[in-house]
Amino acid sequence: MEKIRYVDTTLRDGTQSLWAAESRVGMVEAVAEDLDQAGFDVVEVPIMPYNFKKIVRDLKEDPWELVRIIGEKMPNSKKAFMGEPGLVLFELLETPPSVSKLFYDLLIDRGALNRVQTMANIFGNLKTDFPWFLPYLRSKGVEVVHAIAYSISPRHTDEYFAKKTREIVKNKPDVIYFKDAAGLLTVESLRRILPIIIENSNGLPIEFHTHGTTGLANELYVEAMKLGVRTLHTSIPPLASGSGQPSVFTTIENAKHLNFGHSLDIERIQRVSDKLMVVAKEDNLPIGAPLEYDYSQYIHQVPGGVISNLRYQLIGMNLQDRVEEVVEESIRIRAELGYPVMITPYSQFMVTQAAINVATGERYKVVIDKLIQFAAGIYSEDSGYLMMDQNLKDKFLSLPRAKELHYKPVEDIPIKKLKEQFGGPTLSDEEFMLRYIMKGTKDIEEMRKAGPYKQYFSAKAPLEQLLSNISKNSSIKHVQIQTKNQSLVLSSK
Repeated sequence: MEKIRYVDTTLRDGTQSLWAAESRVGMVEAVAEDLDQAGFDVVEVPIMPYNFKKIVRDLKEDPWELVRIIGEKMPNSKKAFMGEPGLVLFELLETPPSVSKLFYDLLIDRGALNRVQTMANIFGNLKTDFPWFLPYLRSKGVEVVHAIAYSISPRHTDEYFAKKTREIVKNKPDVIYFKDAAGLLTVESLRRILPIIIENSNGLPIEFHTHGTTGLANELYVEAMKLGVRTLHTSIPPLASGSGQPSVFTTIENAKHLNFGHSLDIERIQRVSDKLMVVAKEDNLPIGAPLEYDYSQYIHQVPGGVISNLRYQLIGMNLQDRVEEVVEESIRIRAELGYPVMITPYSQFMVTQAAINVATGERYKVVIDKLIQFAAGIYSEDSGYLMMDQNLKDKFLSLPRAKELHYKPVEDIPIKKLKEQFGGPTLSDEEFMLRYIMKGTKDIEEMRKAGPYKQYFSAKAPLEQLLSNISKNSSIKHVQIQTKNQSLVLSSK
């Protein structure tokens, strides 16, 4: 029986889509070994620079502990994340190659990363603008995967997808995957476009990735299998469905009815699901559930992960009741910018600018740096900036801030010299990277003040939880803990 292969997205895309990227160190520690041995072809891991910022600033935990745990507890898996030449989130031009290489070196050498998924030419042309990036990854033995991002606009025609596939093939990736980040595909559009990608892929393996935001994801996976795809991106409940990927359990069942088998250890995956459900309930995190068909998704096209983070950010701005206004404004901005693909980083740029426009009550009263750079053409032609509204482009480029920004990748700077700016030559590589990503030490100091990371399923944690629950119940007067050779009796006064 032919088998379907699975890329697990639970810890990376699952948490980003449903839990605002809240991947706690203890949570990953609790499920890492089972994920490693469950038989997934690839496991996505939450150790992108973006995750580093989230873990330090919001979760008050040390991301290098997470890297260590992934490396030690997941030695057998192919581990992946979305990577780019830039390091600090979306600062594509500002990161010297030496810093990016050091970051990847630290992850790869610790066994935490061996596959990098890129958005191909979304960040500029990887061969001409960042000629060091792909050769560097290959020199480290890393599998290189290029994604073709689906989008709906006047620019995104069938010929666009054929041309994009041919461009990607020239980069000689190991794998191509068709990425539907906002869950916009229909069965009809998949039937039309997927064969175009396969035809132009020069025989490279094709994977498929979608989200459940319109309620069609499970049907799309069935159709993808019928069209010849043999690797699908799935997640594990409670971090499946909703705005995340389809559940691996549901996908396996549907594949079975198409006479496809699998090589997964369902018992281990169920253990992961059970543990994550405990985490969700304990930390009051949402539990993914299938969504109703949502036609509005085809209008605004904002990915689920971006919506999740938008809601989180708007709470901090006291604008949580104005999400719909921000989304509507992002639609207008996208058309004015020439229809960029609604995917990282462009979706974040547009939603951030939309939130500012709504908060200030005046469109483009304040313009984020990234859109000024966008107007100047620092991203690839695929961004859409060539179709940008000319009056708006002129306005952005005439701003005083436009003269202060730079529009070419920075010169390479030796790590030794950069360390002088962040604490001196004795600074460890790990500490330097933390300070570089966090732009200083303030957040790092706050993180360290918070103490050790929270553990969920250690030998100590269940006993603490048991005693805590018992102490809250005044009707319980005696507790006896019995082992084979010992007995402990606790009595209340």
